[in-house]
Amino acid sequence: MSEDTKLVVNSEKGNLLKELASSIETCESFYFSVAFVNFSGLQLLLDPLRAAEKKGIKGKILTSTYLNFTDAKALERMKTFNNIDLKVFVTDKEVGFHTKAYIFEYQDSYKVIIGSSNITQSALKSNIEWNVEIISKRKASFIHGVLKEFDSLWDKSIVADEMFIKEYEEFIRSFEKVPRLGHMMYERPEYITPNRMQRRAMENLERLRSFGENKSLVIAATGTGKTYMSAFDVKNFKPQRLLFVVHREEILLKAKETFEKLLPNEGLSFGLLTGNYKQQDCDYVFATIQTISRCYREFDPWEFDYIVIDEAHHATANTYQGVLNYFHPKFTLGMTATPERSDHHNIFELFNNNVALEVRLHEALEDELVIPFHYFGITDIEEIDLSDLSLDNIDEITKRLKVNERTDFIIEKVGFYGHDGAKRKCLGFCASKNHADYMAVEFNKKGYKSVSLNGDDPVSKREEYIKRLEDQEDELEFIFTVDIFNEGVDIPSANMVLMLRPTNSPIIFIQQLGRGLRKYENKEFLTVLDFIGNHSKTFLIAVALNGSRYYDKESLKVAISTGFANIPGATHIQMDQISQDRILAQIDKENFNSMKYLKEEYFEFKKQNQGHIPYHLLDYLKYDGAPDPVKFIAKDKTYLRFIAKIEKDDQLKMLLMNENFEDTLKELSSMLPLKRIYEFVIAKYLLSHEEVTLETAHREVLKVVEDVELDSILHAFEYLNQDYYDSVQNKNKPKLVEHFDGKLRKTSMFSDLIDNEIYKDYIQDAIDYGIFRYEREFKDTYYGIPHFKLYEQYQMIDAALLSNYRKTHSAFRGSGLLVNGNDFFLFIDLHKEEDIKDSINYNDKFLDQNYFQWESPNSTAPSSERGQNIIHNKQRGINLHLFVRKYKEIEKNKTEPYIYIGKGNVIKYEGEKPIKTTIELENEVPTALYIEFTEKV
Repeated sequence: MSEDTKLVVNSEKGNLLKELASSIETCESFYFSVAFVNFSGLQLLLDPLRAAEKKGIKGKILTSTYLNFTDAKALERMKTFNNIDLKVFVTDKEVGFHTKAYIFEYQDSYKVIIGSSNITQSALKSNIEWNVEIISKRKASFIHGVLKEFDSLWDKSIVADEMFIKEYEEFIRSFEKVPRLGHMMYERPEYITPNRMQRRAMENLERLRSFGENKSLVIAATGTGKTYMSAFDVKNFKPQRLLFVVHREEILLKAKETFEKLLPNEGLSFGLLTGNYKQQDCDYVFATIQTISRCYREFDPWEFDYIVIDEAHHATANTYQGVLNYFHPKFTLGMTATPERSDHHNIFELFNNNVALEVRLHEALEDELVIPFHYFGITDIEEIDLSDLSLDNIDEITKRLKVNERTDFIIEKVGFYGHDGAKRKCLGFCASKNHADYMAVEFNKKGYKSVSLNGDDPVSKREEYIKRLEDQEDELEFIFTVDIFNEGVDIPSANMVLMLRPTNSPIIFIQQLGRGLRKYENKEFLTVLDFIGNHSKTFLIAVALNGSRYYDKESLKVAISTGFANIPGATHIQMDQISQDRILAQIDKENFNSMKYLKEEYFEFKKQNQGHIPYHLLDYLKYDGAPDPVKFIAKDKTYLRFIAKIEKDDQLKMLLMNENFEDTLKELSSMLPLKRIYEFVIAKYLLSHEEVTLETAHREVLKVVEDVELDSILHAFEYLNQDYYDSVQNKNKPKLVEHFDGKLRKTSMFSDLIDNEIYKDYIQDAIDYGIFRYEREFKDTYYGIPHFKLYEQYQMIDAALLSNYRKTHSAFRGSGLLVNGNDFFLFIDLHKEEDIKDSINYNDKFLDQNYFQWESPNSTAPSSERGQNIIHNKQRGINLHLFVRKYKEIEKNKTEPYIYIGKGNVIKYEGEKPIKTTIELENEVPTALYIEFTEKV
């Protein structure tokens, strides 16, 4: 056959959307025949269709009324393109319409994509779909048959004129008023099962309780099912009496309904305790904090077995403290979307530093706990020049953004991209109150009903406007705001977000984006329009969208060039070429490890921390998108030294004059971020105990991980005792513990330090931060020995600790091949320094996602014992662990970590000194990571 064929599926490598978009823009004409066209999918093709229109590329689109799944709104939008002829095949009971074919005509050939995908966001991006692409010569019989069939269907179809679309839309509306069995869910309480997030939380809560813990916190984005999770856990716990406390009454009613739905046959009574209801004698009492704080002494302190505190970030307030200190339940569960608190108290401490689960934005998207978003990064108009401004100069930024042409441009883009659903419900985030007022006035002049809201407005006004925005019959479409809605305000039906201010904080960007991601009836996606200016911090948009907890220039550049392929599900991120080029240029110029950059990052974070100096490392765990404080530690050995320097804080400098204190902080900080948790769990226990036995330490570790060997706990004892330090380390590092008779005991120096509450506070913060961050990144999973997590970052010396190496650990450096017993650690640089003439391993490379080519050190012969262990590793029981990095150094004076890609087995070899091997990897490298390793940007 003369045809070229390939299978097009939705994966990190690519998707049908990518294929269609590039084909639409490069063909001479196109013909689509698809059963359904939804606006969720059409929106993703608007830019390619507009580009085709500008080039004069004509198209015919044929869709159908089959099952009434095609949107009238999508038909209306397609009709606006001058280059598209649109017809609809009207189906009846006898005839269905299932075609999914995309035909592209070129000068010498045709490209035909036929398969399973309609034009919907899921079909184009995330569903399991099979589509076959065939490229064939113009005169081929296959093409002749396809075109003949298309023409036949086209002739039988109706032109989608205004009258047809109007009648179809009215029919759909009348049809929607009648419940359709296909859209109804057969739901009985015994069939409602926990989702993945809820199961993880419940398992962790159960494990914490099994070790005697009586409090815990769950952190998960709004709309991810925390109330259901608490009801599932209560169902398992079976308390005789429950108290559920919330901040707002409307949440209380929904919570009570959820519990009643999940616990219908338990013989329980459910009651409300609010300003209007006094049903405190019921088994399960749902109370507002305003009411329970006034009457809690009417209850016995041991009245409730289980207490739930919803919106737990409020729990540091005095009203909550009175209630929490009075009652003595068997278990207290706190739930929050954001653990930050404006009064600067530590919410973690309230729940004994137990976090059963934390779900941030990317995890919520992956688990489909929130709706997908379609992000369009749009280059702002030329008249807006912010290149010479500090982003702190809000007055001047406001002045420059208040341009009529910009308002017209924003309105044009709002109209072009459209929105999900019948009514637009939009939040516009502005640079200042003045800017928000201006936008509301200008939009109203243009006929778009808008209001401005800010923190000075009374709560009653906010509630009124939110209610109006959500009302389908109300004309209000836009709320422009500056300092509210970042977090804590829930507008589930919001279907559009406008980013109208320069982004200078990933935290704020993520919070604002999150306002529209709540699941809501019939809501499919959120439209996000970001108007990207030429200011100096444009690249922070990429930092926020990338969602990785660690990033460097290379990973950000690859993310931009691949359209953020690592974003899960049907979420779509698209930046126009000017914005992409601008951001890439900034990333090239920026040094993410320079003191200048770190100071800017720190002070921006301080601003988000309500202007308080973030004295504690734990402050950085409160916000999705916060900077990594370990980068600050790297500059000055301890976080406090970094703060003392840039804040010119004399009190901190005085504290750090105690050498034992600073050396202890340096010792603990040098282990961050943790790659195993055992040492810090033991250290935490010793903060409140004089000594710890091996058995007690084992039990403490099992509170946070699902399994661990006693030998690994013993190795942690030995490591803390500095058994594996070299002579220089032993001389310069403080001794915190002593190991004898199978126990660890605090040294007198360490005991004296933590007897001082101020010193103890900072030492405990470093330990708690290490534990919390470990739990966030590694979960409770058992990784075995060696303790490696796939695709995690490691330095060479980490392999010694994580494989229970019982010799001096500092020996693990320098060589690309390190050994501990039957574990061989291969540390590989894909790109070597060009100026090292005698460098080895120039042929180390990925052959594909399953195979790697690696050359042994120059001195290794196949006949040697080590050579035999390498080339026959599987037969000899030798584990080859591969650690790979793209470059040794991306930024000056910053050595890059390696990524662990798992174990592999040699299947082929040749040559000697060095031996060239082909290694089959036990785990296929994920596409996003493979692209990052191999893509040249």
